[in-house]
Amino acid sequence: MKRFTSVDAYFEQEHHFNKGINKLRDIAAKTEFVETLKWGGPVYAIDNKNVMMIAAFKNHFGLWFFNGSFLSDPKKVLESAQEKTKGMRHWKFTKNDEIDEAGVRAYMEEAITNQKKGKMIAPDRKTKTVIPNLLQQALDKDPGLLEKFDSLSPYKQREYCEHIGSAKQEKTKVARLEKALHMIASGIGLNDKYRNC
Repeated sequence: MKRFTSVDAYFEQEHHFNKGINKLRDIAAKTEFVETLKWGGPVYAIDNKNVMMIAAFKNHFGLWFFNGSFLSDPKKVLESAQEKTKGMRHWKFTKNDEIDEAGVRAYMEEAITNQKKGKMIAPDRKTKTVIPNLLQQALDKDPGLLEKFDSLSPYKQREYCEHIGSAKQEKTKVARLEKALHMIASGIGLNDKYRNC
């Protein structure tokens, strides 16, 4: 999917579902949603929490509700996104003129209400991060580095451990470790440059 630099650019794209996605945008504009651009597409939030997105693909377009599993779905139109995605639900359209404005608005309003009530799928948490031997040895040798590593959030620690530990070859593990040690010493996470922090 093409990435856009603004929400307006997304909705102005030449696409055979342009009329349909703009209709969905018009409906969303009548709600409390705050329209933002994330992952190169339009995302709709409440209290800085992602609730819904609008997207167009080759054969369909529609709404993606991040915690759609909590929606009552009276029209029985929602589909599960993927097996591993517990909360995400899709409402797909294949024609620009098949949008029932009142029905779509009702789903959006319910999603907003659910978000305000805090209804959301909590991500699975791994019980314990396993530190690869190479990283553990480096941390044991340098108390300052260990202190920096311990000051990182648990998910940042896990990212480093999984990045180093998932390498198949020893030389790749060593190369990843060397890069990681510099970043850990600077107090930054492995993927911080990709985050809005």
